[in-house]
Amino acid sequence: MTTITVQNVWKEYGERVVLESLNIEILPHAFVALVGPSGCGKTTFLRMLMSMERPTRGKILVDGEPLPPEPTAERGVVFQRYSVFPHLTVLGNVVLGQEFSGSRITGRLFGTAKRRAVDAARDIIKAVGLGEAEKKYPAQLSGGMQQRLALAQALIKRPKILLLDEPFGALDPGIRGDIHELMLKLWLETEMTVVMVTHDLPEAFRLGTRVIAFERTPRATIEPHRFGAVITHDIEVWPPKPTPSAAARNWIAHPSDRDVPMAPSIGRDAPAFVSTETVAS
Repeated sequence: MTTITVQNVWKEYGERVVLESLNIEILPHAFVALVGPSGCGKTTFLRMLMSMERPTRGKILVDGEPLPPEPTAERGVVFQRYSVFPHLTVLGNVVLGQEFSGSRITGRLFGTAKRRAVDAARDIIKAVGLGEAEKKYPAQLSGGMQQRLALAQALIKRPKILLLDEPFGALDPGIRGDIHELMLKLWLETEMTVVMVTHDLPEAFRLGTRVIAFERTPRATIEPHRFGAVITHDIEVWPPKPTPSAAARNWIAHPSDRDVPMAPSIGRDAPAFVSTETVAS
């Protein structure tokens, strides 16, 4: 399991401050949802966790060690826009990650190594519900199926950390509900630490064990380039979700038996953020 520690992190672009004075500790096997207005730096923070951006000041540690300067296989990522290769089948898309890591020169595997990679890919494809579609190309898949494929791509290397950048925002509500159930199942059956950016508050509380809100303070309206977004709310979701176990799998299999903390008052017309007391009630 993996702990992420963020110590006094700032992110600036020239004279513009995007994020300031962030201090967070994300415990092992947490599912953290990041919420906040557009443009407040949520995706920038996620990119720093992926090493696609570097903090201007401060430190990001993983299990007490500095975050590697480049993306690694231990950190998987799924973007809102499907990152799939259109010329490869479902199976080919998932196997590709194994081939690149197993053969850095040719990007191809052969013989026993190839068979093992294909078997591992088929296991992941089946886990995300695409077992009957492994020979199809992305253009032949629905939006929900393509997102399942993107999840399979991210999971094939069994990452310790999974980063999600609004991965379900473009899906229809019914399909999104199915993907939510799949995401919870995958998270509960592994030891991954998940950090997800979303604009959907019900989604944040449905999936997350913790919801962190980013927002620019009132002083930023006066001098917007000198002040960045800060953490304004850090909410532990209640009731807590179970840990990976047979009970957890039962929790996924019988959604009607659990109380998902999605209050009717939370929606597009609701206030931007809610307090811990509101969620607990």
